[in-house]
Amino acid sequence: MKLQEKLKEAQKKSSAVLAANYYNIETCKGILKAAGKSKKPVILQLTESSIEYMSLKTAYSTGRTLSDYYEVESWIHLDHCKNIDTIKKCLDAGFDSVMIDASDLSFSENAAVTNKVVELAKNYEANVEAELGYIPKPDIELETDKFTNPEEAKRFVEETGVNALAVAIGSKHGFYKGEPKLDLKRLKEIRKNTEVCLVLHGGSGIPGSTLQQAIKFGITKVNVATETKDIFMRTLKEDLANSNEIDLRKLFPHAISTVEDLISEKLKIISID
Repeated sequence: MKLQEKLKEAQKKSSAVLAANYYNIETCKGILKAAGKSKKPVILQLTESSIEYMSLKTAYSTGRTLSDYYEVESWIHLDHCKNIDTIKKCLDAGFDSVMIDASDLSFSENAAVTNKVVELAKNYEANVEAELGYIPKPDIELETDKFTNPEEAKRFVEETGVNALAVAIGSKHGFYKGEPKLDLKRLKEIRKNTEVCLVLHGGSGIPGSTLQQAIKFGITKVNVATETKDIFMRTLKEDLANSNEIDLRKLFPHAISTVEDLISEKLKIISID
């Protein structure tokens, strides 16, 4: 099943698909071990920086090979990309889905760039995600005037034909200072205005009950990245501080298992169908 079909299926069930970023073979294993044990589908996400770190071929084949090994229904998605050349390379490599992030441009410029990617992706039958509004990093204050406008969301989808839309409703990338407050009323209005699949970025640190409310009101893809990096590195640092072991094959499994536990919990939260 193609990702755009899976997201539509989740939308009809008022459920969602977890999208988790991986950075190396270890974090990918943790994600897929959790998905395999829970028998839940998962979207494996890569950023340009992760691709540069691992190489495109290695990054892609890692996700595919481990998905087969753990018998997980998965899709590989390019997250937050501004470069159409990179998007083309990822589509050529076999990616199921790409995100063009032109949210820092004007509405018309964002729509024009997104439309180009939608047209490009048709040749590959790939899912295309875009972003409308501004989802900041943790050190930048939220500005409600930069939240996604429901009427603009409707027009954006109609002009671009995009499959999925990341919306700005109060979430942030990275960890939060204090408990995040999502504008669920705005989310409901966006959902009322368009049938497009809606995406929540900045899922790390959002309480489970809030995530479930967001899914109830229209979110069909939930992104998690920061928590995965954090739990893996914190575990590794703690283990290194208390051990003289130099064999990474003996040190990494514990860190992998903490990623597995994290993703298992996320899958329980969002798989409410």
